[in-house]
Amino acid sequence: MTSNIMDKQTAQHYLWGENSECWVLADTEELSIKQEAMQGGAREKLHFHTHARQFFFILKGTAAFYLNNEKKILTAQQGILIAPQTLHFIANETSEPLEFLVISQPTTYSDRTDVEQ
Repeated sequence: MTSNIMDKQTAQHYLWGENSECWVLADTEELSIKQEAMQGGAREKLHFHTHARQFFFILKGTAAFYLNNEKKILTAQQGILIAPQTLHFIANETSEPLEFLVISQPTTYSDRTDVEQ
């Protein structure tokens, strides 16, 4: 396996939701690392992962996390670990951009179930 230097310019990039984007820094069956950005007012859908454990680390801005109907606010240089089977979503409830890392083990590919809201 080759080790490559990854950054936002060389990473696979995609848009999601209404005002969010993602850069895939690493993605194997065992581990996924993504850098994501959400504009003000953007939010994810409520969902859970059957197997994946996720760690979110806030790089810039303020994030609102909803975990099993409990709200937690994180700011830059704070992180949160989310266990498998936890109903959750992240939201940017401010007008400022939000940037964060999300590290999933194993990958969340084919391991996400959206929940009706």
